[in-house]
Amino acid sequence: MRTMKRTREELATFLRARRERLLPSDVGLPSSGRRRTPGLRREEVAALAGVGLTWYTWLEQGRDIGVSATFLDNLAKVFKLDASERRHLFLLAHERPPTEPGKTWCEVPALIRRLINDMAQHPAYVLNLRWDVLIYNSAADHLFHFGQHPPVRRNLLWMLFTEPALRTLFIDWDIQAPRILSSFRRDYARANQETDIRALVDELQKVSPDFNTWWKQHDVHAPCDGTRDFRVDGEVVTFEHTSLTIDENRHLRLVVYAQSESKQR
Repeated sequence: MRTMKRTREELATFLRARRERLLPSDVGLPSSGRRRTPGLRREEVAALAGVGLTWYTWLEQGRDIGVSATFLDNLAKVFKLDASERRHLFLLAHERPPTEPGKTWCEVPALIRRLINDMAQHPAYVLNLRWDVLIYNSAADHLFHFGQHPPVRRNLLWMLFTEPALRTLFIDWDIQAPRILSSFRRDYARANQETDIRALVDELQKVSPDFNTWWKQHDVHAPCDGTRDFRVDGEVVTFEHTSLTIDENRHLRLVVYAQSESKQR
């Protein structure tokens, strides 16, 4: 209860501060001469956000009332909050960040580009939610041959189900592939409003009977780390692998492989 009370007090202070920093002209309202207090009036905020004055007043006073995500988004627009401020508003009001739609178009941070090249001995690459391979190091290229594919087809899921070389690379491909697909489905659920990720799935269903069969099973259970066996230069080599989220919105994942001490099966 103390934590909730403190959070409500912080929410009240945050709302007042954001209300007081805006001018009527900032939100398309006419200026009505001098005001006794800076910023917008509470009734103006309430009207712009589509709620009653009493209800908004209670919220700004820190009272324990429920608020919807739709209202918080409206309030964020009224106050012209940036992404960080909007997230802070949701954390104060809901004690959790806002639900963000997944995006497939992202830029890889420059630091990640440097780090991935510094891991020269370990295959490493970055995926977006569509599983396009955005960047990779030489070790990853040696293992997966990403460079042999044009950027438009440099997609891990597409390669897994259409590239014969990957069927040979993965030991027990028929076991590994559906597990990998079940991991992809979690990313698909986040970004299924994006036309490019839906187009990828539609195309794979047409060209790959295996993909079509396993996709219809709706399995979602595979972890994003563990071990995998590959056939490398005629030998079976075991790699440990893990994935790390590298951006605040959880749209990009760095995947790293490290050869196991037990190299051969």
